[in-house]
Amino acid sequence: MAREQDGMMHRGIGMTSERTRERLIQRLREEGIVNQNVLEVIRRTPRHLFVDEALAHRAYEDTALPIGNNQTISQPYMVARMSELLLEDGPLDKVMEIGTGSGYQTAVLSQLVERIFSVERIKVLQDRAKERLLELNLRNVVFRWGDGWEGWPALAPYNGIIVTAVATDVPQALLDQLAPGGRLVIPVGSGEVQQLMLIVREEHGFARRVIGNVRFVPLLNGPLA
Repeated sequence: MAREQDGMMHRGIGMTSERTRERLIQRLREEGIVNQNVLEVIRRTPRHLFVDEALAHRAYEDTALPIGNNQTISQPYMVARMSELLLEDGPLDKVMEIGTGSGYQTAVLSQLVERIFSVERIKVLQDRAKERLLELNLRNVVFRWGDGWEGWPALAPYNGIIVTAVATDVPQALLDQLAPGGRLVIPVGSGEVQQLMLIVREEHGFARRVIGNVRFVPLLNGPLA
């Protein structure tokens, strides 16, 4: 598990009080998040650095916020829940993230797993995310600008895959890139009907579990400069 990075607490304090963060953590507990490692990482990760300055005062509300390019930063509960599901069976060594976005989910996961390989189709978003993670000295992330539906087959297999946009169906390429016993957390559906799913690769196929209803931006094809 990655250790707390130097300077993270310093950068987080000043924009918001510890009391504000503690209220968010208390709310996540009330909503059912129980993984203490996940809660601690969310407490110390400066979410305000991942949103526009005009929205920084709302960074520790449990809500999604716009980040430009018709994308959003996921609400802290969803980041916590998806991270918790991914880690349900214990620590993971090699995780692929589909949808770097602001880099917030990436930053949280990078402190919980050994290595992350993050794919994003919108280059300007990924470039900003790279800068933020470097500022926070989070250096166990490798980035790829490309199509999330394709994953990153050259570096497969992965012990875990997390998808931060909704797919109309589960991409076969992602299933193919899961290691035996690997876990895929992905929202699936269209329009208002979206469900968060946990898929585990077993010896003779895949076990699927519906977690609940969610709302994500769509997982689109093709890279965008």
